[in-house]
Amino acid sequence: MKKTIVVREYARLTTEALTQNSLDQAQISETAFDWLCELAAGFRSSGAQLLQVGGRQWLKLDNYVGILESPCGQVIEVLPKIHEYDDCIEKSRALLGKLIASALQLPVRQADVASLKLYKMSLAEWVMRQFLVALEHLLKRGLRFEYQRVEEEQSFLRGQLNVVQQMRQPPGRQHLFQIRHDIFLPDRPENRLLKSALRLVCKSAQEPENWRLAHELFGMLQQIPDSKNIQQDFRLWRNERLLAHYQPVKPWCELILHQQMPLATVGGYRGISMLFPMERLFESYVAVELRKAVQALGASGNKLNSQLKTKFLCKHQHGDIFQLKPDLELQLGVKRWILDTKWKRLDANNRSNKYGLSQTDFYQMFAYGHTYLGGQGTLVLIYPAWEQFPPLTPPLQFSFDSRLELLALPFDLEDKDAAKSLIRLLNKDDGMAPDSVVKI
Repeated sequence: MKKTIVVREYARLTTEALTQNSLDQAQISETAFDWLCELAAGFRSSGAQLLQVGGRQWLKLDNYVGILESPCGQVIEVLPKIHEYDDCIEKSRALLGKLIASALQLPVRQADVASLKLYKMSLAEWVMRQFLVALEHLLKRGLRFEYQRVEEEQSFLRGQLNVVQQMRQPPGRQHLFQIRHDIFLPDRPENRLLKSALRLVCKSAQEPENWRLAHELFGMLQQIPDSKNIQQDFRLWRNERLLAHYQPVKPWCELILHQQMPLATVGGYRGISMLFPMERLFESYVAVELRKAVQALGASGNKLNSQLKTKFLCKHQHGDIFQLKPDLELQLGVKRWILDTKWKRLDANNRSNKYGLSQTDFYQMFAYGHTYLGGQGTLVLIYPAWEQFPPLTPPLQFSFDSRLELLALPFDLEDKDAAKSLIRLLNKDDGMAPDSVVKI
């Protein structure tokens, strides 16, 4: 049985004995501690910060979420730091699963109330369950076979005689035939990748239902060989019409086989490991939900642009320098807003601490306002809603000058209509109350 601990962003990990593990600190084995230090060194070399080392016995995680499995069998599940209630583990798992599925455009097959029990299992088990359910659905539709040319020597004729090779037969072997023929086999790149992913799931699954289903499906793929070159087989994966029923399972297969990892782990051992930068998941989810809400409006003049790259901060030697890339640009008719997402918890009641806002973010938004909006309009910072910054909180409104303002808005990740509410708020004709403006 694998040793599993559940923590959340910015938790502290230690090799010291603790009275009890919690979401904010937990004890791990010394071998897992050393492995995490090596892993963090590899991340730093690529410009990413996985954790901070605090002495010889403490590590502090950064804002990455997901699953890490060490070679010694220590499994560390890192959840988003968004909920503060007793059942926050299940809610955080549900939220993380939704964000991952949205960010990577993964289909999630959950159709009944019993599916809610999935969030009592770890993130790795949830991902494996989604893969197994999609694979089971594929097998019910049927695997795709293809003809493969086989050249062999036999004592009988089959298919086509290879005349050139037959004429080169040495003395004493004239009674054997050099033939070539086609065999209808399931040995194709897509099936080999599914077999490789399923084998990994069979080794890693701990939840009884996942284990049972994985081994049941594995028996159906016995005749298919494992992939010998995963990257090459993914390049050969075809998306033609006859393979349309393979598309739902492909993203889960990529996730399990580490081909769609937002961050790669160092070394040859990874187990079922996946890490996601939480700010990217939040940014992607907000963009997807806003795009759906804009499309629902229907008008041709309404659109949402993401990752703009058309403006620069200044010019240097007759050229542009320091590109500015806001997350989103919302356009409703003639109205335009520049939006940026920030994965940070604000405290709407803590004015003395500037609500937890970053001055650097305001400098950034000021530059966006003068380059993309010409110094006139409304900028929007979007933060996750939580207990101290609930969805119904009036927007924090700031004024750079009489023409350029900035709003800080909460976005409820558990409300399916949060994007529609945000658009309605921005599109109000009466604007904000003057006494709610904070001069900066």
